[in-house]
Order: sequence, then C-alpha cells, then structure tokens
Amino acid sequence: MKGISRLSGLAFFLLFNLPAFSQDTATFDWKAKAEQVSSSEYRLSFTTTPPAGWWLYAPVQATDLVTTELQFDDSSIRVGPITESVLPRTVASSLFGSARVYDGPVIWTAILKFPEGQVPAVLPGRLLFTYGKDPDYFYPSTPFVFALELEGGKPATTRIRIPSIDINNPVAECGDKVKENSSMLGIFLLGLFGGFIALLTPCVFPMIPLTVSFFTQKTEVRTRGVANAVMYGFFIFLIYVLLTIPFHIAGKTNPEIFNNISTDVLLNLIFFAIFLVFAFSFFGYFELTLPAAFANRAGSRSGIGNVAGIFFMAITLAIVSFSCTGPILGTLLAGVAEEGPWPLTVGAAGFGIALGLPFAIFAMFPKWLQSIPRSGGWLTDVKVVLGFIELALAIKFLANADNVKQWGILRREVFVALWALIGLAIVLYLTGLIRIGPAGARKRFTTSRILFILFFLGITIYLLPGVTNTGWAKLKWISGFPPPVCYSIYKHPVNCDEPLLDYEQAVQLAKKENKPVLIDFTGWACVNCRRMEEKVWTKPQVERLMKEEFILVSLYVDERRKLPPSEQILYTTKSGAQKSLVTVGDKWTTFQLENFDATSQPQYVIISPDEKALARSKFYTPNADEFAAWLQCGLDAFQKLKKQY
Repeated sequence: MKGISRLSGLAFFLLFNLPAFSQDTATFDWKAKAEQVSSSEYRLSFTTTPPAGWWLYAPVQATDLVTTELQFDDSSIRVGPITESVLPRTVASSLFGSARVYDGPVIWTAILKFPEGQVPAVLPGRLLFTYGKDPDYFYPSTPFVFALELEGGKPATTRIRIPSIDINNPVAECGDKVKENSSMLGIFLLGLFGGFIALLTPCVFPMIPLTVSFFTQKTEVRTRGVANAVMYGFFIFLIYVLLTIPFHIAGKTNPEIFNNISTDVLLNLIFFAIFLVFAFSFFGYFELTLPAAFANRAGSRSGIGNVAGIFFMAITLAIVSFSCTGPILGTLLAGVAEEGPWPLTVGAAGFGIALGLPFAIFAMFPKWLQSIPRSGGWLTDVKVVLGFIELALAIKFLANADNVKQWGILRREVFVALWALIGLAIVLYLTGLIRIGPAGARKRFTTSRILFILFFLGITIYLLPGVTNTGWAKLKWISGFPPPVCYSIYKHPVNCDEPLLDYEQAVQLAKKENKPVLIDFTGWACVNCRRMEEKVWTKPQVERLMKEEFILVSLYVDERRKLPPSEQILYTTKSGAQKSLVTVGDKWTTFQLENFDATSQPQYVIISPDEKALARSKFYTPNADEFAAWLQCGLDAFQKLKKQY
C-alpha cells in the first residue's frame, strides 16, 4: 500500500505533464549506514550528492506529494519519518509553484523500531526517491536497494545453496533429467474438448451453417469456396495460438512466473472474481463482450483482399463469440498455467482446432449440414450447465487462496459440500424444478437429458461422503481439487498424516536415524501434489518405503508465514540476481531453484544425511509402481554410499 500512496501522489504529473518527461537519467551514488540507539531501535542515515544539473526532491514538500519513501518487506518494522539533517532550498517550480530541493550534499535520517528480540543481523530495504529538472523533467526514480548490518542483531541462519548437493551428478542415475509436464497430448485433448464444448454454445453454433453457406455460395468455383473455408478454419486456430505468445516472453523474463500464477493469493482471488463473472454471464444475467469497436474494426476489414479479408473474418468470429468462448478458454489456460508456456500453447491449439475444424469440414461436405441439430433451447441449457461448472471452478480458486493464507474459510468438507450443492443445482435445473436467468423450466425429458441428469446426480452422490470424517471421505476420483485432507473442520481428521516441514530438522533427524531424506517440494494450491499424496503415497508399496526407510520433509513454496527476522535476508542467487527472502515460501522456492534447478511442484529429491544427491529428481508420477521403483533406487544408492565410508 505504501507504493500505491507514492504513486497516487504523482498521479497528476502523469496525467497533466506527460510531454515534460525526458528519457535522460541521472545516477545517484547513495551511502547508507545504521547506528544502534537502543536494543530494538536504530537510526538509519542516507547520504548522496545529486549529479550536476539535477534536483533531488526533499522528503517534505509544501504539497501532499510523497517524494521519498523507505520500504521493508517485513511489516513488523515500524518506520519513523525521514528527516533532513541538511536543509534543502526552496525554488520556483512550474509543477508546484515552489519546491524544496537539493542540488548539493544530502543527509537523510530515519528511526526504525523492531519487535523486541527480533532484530536481524542484516536488514535489506529500499529507498524510493524522486529527482528531476525544472521545468521540463520530473522523474519517479528507480529504488536504491541496500543491506545494512545491524549491531547486536541476530546472525542469519538461513542456508540456501548447499554446495555438496549436485543434482546433475547423483550417486544413481534413476529419476527424471528434466521436469515432465503433464502429457502434452492430454493437454491438447483437453483443449480440443473445450473447443468442442464452445461449439455447442449459442454464440458459436448458429455461426456454422451461416459461415459455411457464405463461403460455398459466394464463389462460383466450389473448390475455391472450400479453400477459403479451410483457410478460415486455419486462421481461427492461429488466432488462439498467438494469444499464448506473451507467456513465452514472460517465461524467459522470470522462470518463477508460472509457479507464481498458481500460488499467488491475489491472482487466485482475481481468478475467483473473474470466474464468478463468467458463471453469471453463462446464466444469462448479462452478456460478456469485448468492446464493439474491436468487432467493428475487424468486421470492416473482412472484405479486403482474399487472405486478409478471411483473416479478419476469423478475428471477428473470435470477438463476437467471446462471451461463450472466453470463459471456456480462460478455464483451460488457468488450469495449465503453472505448467509453463508450451502447455498453454498446446491447449490453445487444441481449442482453436476444435473451433475451426467444423467450418472446414462442412464446407467440403455441405450436405452434412443437414445432419447437425438445429439451434434451440438446448443451447441455453448447455450455457447454464457451463455456468455452474464455472461456479465450481471459482470456488476452487478461492480455496487456493484460502489454503495458502490458512484463513479457514474453505476447509476440505466445506469445499466438498459446496461442490455437492452445485451438482444438485444442475440436477434440479435439468429436471425443470428451478429456473436460472431467462431460461424457462423444461418439461420434455429426452434420452440425452435423462442421461445428463443421472450423470450429475451420480457426481453429487459421490461427493456426499466427502463431508464426513471417515475413510470414504478420500474422494480419489477428484483428488487434487479439494483442499488437503489435513485442512479439515474436524479436530482429528481420519486420513491425515502431518508431515515434517523444516529441512534442517529433517537433516538432523536423518543423521540420528541414519536414513536418507526425501524432500517433497509442494504447495498448498498444487493440484498434482494432492493427487500424488492421495493416490500414489497411499499405495502399500509406496507407503511402506516412505514411512520406514526415509525421513520425509514437505517444503511448501507458497507458505506465506514470515520467516524469523534472523532468517530474512537479501540473497544473491547463483545467477547473480538479488532476492529478498521474507516468507517461508520465498525460502523454499529459492532453495528449490538454487539446488535442484526447478520451480514447479511437485518435485521429489532424495539426499543422504550428509547432503549428497542420491538420485535425480522425480516430478509428478501418477504411476505408483514407477514412483516406488524410484524410491527403491534412491535407497539402494544410500546403501551403496554407506559402504564407501
């Protein structure tokens, strides 16, 4: 919020003085030091001299503008106001009327107060300051980043990079050399399925005969009309693939971005809100559309040239059908976002092929159009059922945020109960007992309607044991979607085994019991992690090895609890980048990347008590026999290593 307040103070400059900004920059050489005042208080001082020709704006101005700010990631630190040991001078300013600025040496000070007994040995932070030239230039600056040593502070105890661990040269060669994403074929088929569902919505389905007739009747030569329709279908496919290009660019910029998408609390809350909007749009309460200007512009160009015109026709279809295709495609992309950019592209490709294929096929075989069902009320039923599914997915994203922050809002049984209520609502809608939006009650029971009623009724009945504290509550068919079994409303959940959560404790215990350490990099919002725990770890051959032969430690990369002050450090990675470690999740994410070259979950690693890699990593492995074989291989490597001592 502090950053927001500073930006709001500069807002009118951005709005009214954009022509005054220049691309020139100045380099400020800051020096920072800390002086202990008491056991929990320190005086920070910052000194610099502005480069010739530049003004450094003083922290205190006559206006409400915030020009200077001191920031720390630890919110428990109380920061006093920044004071001026050297007085600035007041100058005429076209921006303020008058401004307090420095063009000579500067000394600023601030008092910090820490919670008693929680002073770290090294304090990372940022100083935000503002400089410029009048009347033409004004700059919100890049932060000055510092790491101050605090006398009397507790020394850092955080170990990140473990030199003895060489995951690329383990004792045994078993395991995965690279992360194995979910099956690309499976993701493609999921995208294909989503595209076919989108075809059955009122926004797209009626367009098939209209568009095919346009291509086949517009040209006198049938082959030309068929070729145009095929090209039209290809452009639909291409448009959806092109939508994923920004993710490839973002992935190269920040390798942790896809993991952050799945674990970030704010993003999950945003997804929750978006999917609620999608749901009520499908219910028919309002129509979700892109700005009409986009459609009008694309439509106006659909008549220029053959290839260009067909391309803009495809764009027009994508825009006008967004109210139906957007939520389905958004669901698909959100579901595989943590896997990386290529799974996103593969899923979007499947979606685009499913949307574009019918236009090409029916253009080649126009008589087949007579065999497809006519548009009618069943399309509305498809949209409403999809709305309920979007509602269920919205609850999943809210549960992700709740799991990470441990708010206790959507514990496992509450989550399952809500999904069961949604399943019941679908049944009641399809039987005509309730009405959603403008859709009227249905009284005509066709075979397909009865089958769908039975399908969703079966799902609802299957979910009911999930609200109980019994062995039947495992719900393995949907494992990964509900919260973990230990995140329960019951005091002693039947299916819960509490894991060890600290790496250093695990290593000490491994030395004491002379067992290898099995590291489980996991996350509260990780679907595949829950699937492994509920479907693979519970198999007898896996459960015996994990409980009897290994010290298991689960490291949650999305844990938002603050580290003790002595463990909050500014860490320099092996690539040379600096990163503030403030939360437990920050620590384990960096620990995983620095030692095991991965940022995704689940990742499993076996090391010896003296911290040597016994096998290569293992990632998501739904085959219990394969996972058990990897565990045995790591155990055999440990026995081999012991004989060498």
